[in-house]
Amino acid sequence: MESAIAPPAPTTEQLRHVVQSFPIIDNHAHNLILPAYVDTVPFESITSEAQGRALRDTFKSLPHLRAAHQLRKLYELHDDADWEEVLKQRVEWLRSDPERLAQRCFQGVHALLIDDGLAGPERVYPYRYHDRYTKAPTKRIVRIEKVAERLMESILQDTTQQDLDDERYWTDTWLTFTEEFEREIQEAIQDPDVAGFKTVICYRSGLDIEPDYERAAREVAHSFERYVIACVRTRKYRIEKKKLNDYIVLRTLEVLSERVPHTDAFSKPLQLHTGLGDYDIALLHSNPAYLQPVIENYPTVPFVLLHSAYPYTREAGYLATVFKHVYLDVGEVFPMVSRDGQKSILRQSLEIVPGSKLLYSTDGHWFPETFWLANLQFREVWLELLEEYIAKGDITPHQGIAMTKDILFNNSNVLYDLRYHATFDDMAPKSITFPDTSNDGVRPVPTVLPVGRPPPKGPTSRGQTLAFPPPPTGPQTPQQGAEAPPFPPPPKQPQVYDVQLFDDFMTHNPDVKFVYVEWLDYMATIRARMVPIKEFERLIRTSSRIGISQGNTGTLQNDGITPVVNPVGQIYMEPDLRSLRRTHKSDPLPSATVLCLWRDESGRPIRECPRANLENLVNELQYNHGIKLLCGFEIEVTFLSRDPTNKEQPYKPLTETHAWGTITPEQWLRMPLLAEIATSLSEMGIEVQQFHAESGPGQYEFVLAPQPPMMAIDFLIQARQVIAQIAALHDLRATLHPQPFPGIGTAAHAHISLDPPDKGLQFFVGGVLRHLPAICAFTMPESVSYSRVQDDHWTGGTWVAWGTQNRETPLRRVTDGRWEIRCVDGIANMYFALSSILAAGLLGLKAEITEFPEKDVQCNPSQLDEEGRAACGITQKMPASLEEATMALRVDGELNEALAQGLVNDFLLMKESEQRMLGEMGEAERRSWLIERY
Repeated sequence: MESAIAPPAPTTEQLRHVVQSFPIIDNHAHNLILPAYVDTVPFESITSEAQGRALRDTFKSLPHLRAAHQLRKLYELHDDADWEEVLKQRVEWLRSDPERLAQRCFQGVHALLIDDGLAGPERVYPYRYHDRYTKAPTKRIVRIEKVAERLMESILQDTTQQDLDDERYWTDTWLTFTEEFEREIQEAIQDPDVAGFKTVICYRSGLDIEPDYERAAREVAHSFERYVIACVRTRKYRIEKKKLNDYIVLRTLEVLSERVPHTDAFSKPLQLHTGLGDYDIALLHSNPAYLQPVIENYPTVPFVLLHSAYPYTREAGYLATVFKHVYLDVGEVFPMVSRDGQKSILRQSLEIVPGSKLLYSTDGHWFPETFWLANLQFREVWLELLEEYIAKGDITPHQGIAMTKDILFNNSNVLYDLRYHATFDDMAPKSITFPDTSNDGVRPVPTVLPVGRPPPKGPTSRGQTLAFPPPPTGPQTPQQGAEAPPFPPPPKQPQVYDVQLFDDFMTHNPDVKFVYVEWLDYMATIRARMVPIKEFERLIRTSSRIGISQGNTGTLQNDGITPVVNPVGQIYMEPDLRSLRRTHKSDPLPSATVLCLWRDESGRPIRECPRANLENLVNELQYNHGIKLLCGFEIEVTFLSRDPTNKEQPYKPLTETHAWGTITPEQWLRMPLLAEIATSLSEMGIEVQQFHAESGPGQYEFVLAPQPPMMAIDFLIQARQVIAQIAALHDLRATLHPQPFPGIGTAAHAHISLDPPDKGLQFFVGGVLRHLPAICAFTMPESVSYSRVQDDHWTGGTWVAWGTQNRETPLRRVTDGRWEIRCVDGIANMYFALSSILAAGLLGLKAEITEFPEKDVQCNPSQLDEEGRAACGITQKMPASLEEATMALRVDGELNEALAQGLVNDFLLMKESEQRMLGEMGEAERRSWLIERY
């Protein structure tokens, strides 16, 4: 009987093939960001956890330089392309065919386990969305702190300060929280879509967790009380009190342990953020060695130590070696660490850790390129390391192949009980031999390498073979010897819009026939084009824009010419579909309204765009300083009837028997008008929290719900239009004029909330208050604006000062996280007004000063003598005229530099032209001119 022939031993070439191509189970990743928010994260953050000014230095780091070189190949740029060219080409990919770019970046990924607690659901794709890029379904990793915070927000949303005085309230709240938290963890354990759990206690309070559950339960009460009090005061629910964080982790471990069917079984794993990640981490307390007592107490719960525990890789490796239920994840260091650093981390991981205890992940988030870079770099460095070990005789190619399959796929598949099957041919594909070109002075024939394979390090020598992927089908099939890009160049017409937003809108509003395409110019005039819906749809689906003359941005409210007017060139209005909404039912046209971004011929934002300038500042605040904003606006408006026959008094207020907060019979008869406005706004998705009578005859206030800055101003503009239009249908004029009648002031107060609130003084006192005189040129942009502001009238006062709940200061602190800017009126271009406020606040943050001479004033500053004001740090008066405000803006070089280049100069030139025009009018004519335009 003939003996069977043994299969040949695996070769190094087969090892390379497996390393470069074996499918991946990514055991720790995050959601991709939605297109509407893709520009809100600095792309250079893909290789650094630095933020703010520290991020500027990343361009000179090895991780960034290496990633930039690799991204040039992804985007098919020349080797000398700089970072700006990389960013521009990336924008083209995202606009032209983002889906295909994502498919390219996820090539080779079999499945993703996604922690979907990194951002709110309104900013990212749901976890199941990512199934389109993988062979197997995506699974969830439940972030336990998010579960707890969401529960507490639900429990405390209606809690008042009076509730906290009731002892029973505390007991009931604690019992409700613990019962609901346990119920949610139990449900997640039973959910087949949940692969495991995660805690971020590492960067909340540290890994030195109290190991004894009973002790933690006894000691949590005071921490819980302080947390609840802070939540009720700030309406922020982030949990970062050590004893409460410890309790949440231990309670989760208790529940997981209770669900284990027998002592030899494991529960669903618990992932722990360790080491590398998040600039605000307490680095010393991120050492996983702190976890040993907890690990010992819960032997049936698998602990996954994330992010290679860098720089504590050896400590994590020791735990993964001596404890059966501890695993080391070797993720995130790709691409956050240099090549040598990555190799060193993998070496340390392999010093004592068995290959069966190592897991691979990307920690990919926001951008598909983060997944691509991580996978590419891991495969490169892992292959280099294995080839070294093979060359030294430490392992065989067969053992290297087995370790690769375990780390990339098998270990996660078993640990998370995924039961996925990897379909893969271990044999390397056929090779193609190229002629020797090393000595003839001719460049070798370009080759297309599989994803993950590093390019050849030198000319191809005779007889050397390179693995060549199967050629694509169709007209793009490369001919042998011809250069064939693996990804076609972007089309000439980029994809500008998120078409899904438009399709969703039309699904709910199929009868819309016209769209008011609108933009706000420098002088706060709404400009518009009326576009039939068929043409608007063509514009969206063909990625077109509406061109206007460059000169239109430099004209006054009546199209008067200013020195800013440039008759040469075009600006392109790009409808921002995030602002697309149905008009009110009383509009004579079945229509919608949308606001625009301003673009140049290449589709890039231009400095003249008020919305783009604001968005840039919001992004810097959020992603360089970790601060999010909400803005709420109060619309003060005076309703007037016209009397053309009375030239001395052509306007009459809607109501005369009138005072703040009153409902006289005369006012009550006008209530249907106000209700019609509020109802119309609500039907458009613009919520009015309340409306009431203001102090002046015919004057009312509508309070809009707080929103993110851009959305808040979009809502404000659209709401003002609705108010004016519905008033016009009743033959009334609704005006935002700062002083339509002598002695009556109309403001537009802005409330700004910071999250987290702890840097409020730096932002508002160190920044906004310091630059407030210059800011007034934007927030109170007409001469009449300054006659409104007086002492003892609750109009913000005449001194540069701030105070808690002090309405005689221009800057009022409402709570620790919420501030009110009172020196604002309705004539302002609110995009510019808020931009100047945010730019000043950012200057305050960057100064990093925490103690200020300006004190919290608890009286009317005008009632203090000079010594009293000096003691409060009050040394400067507010501008008493537009001329003073514009001069303050002109000389405030720091604020000028913080805003878009040239914006301040153009704005000031246009204001000068406008004031000359108004100066030629009489007082009554000037008042009528402003009333009819604002």
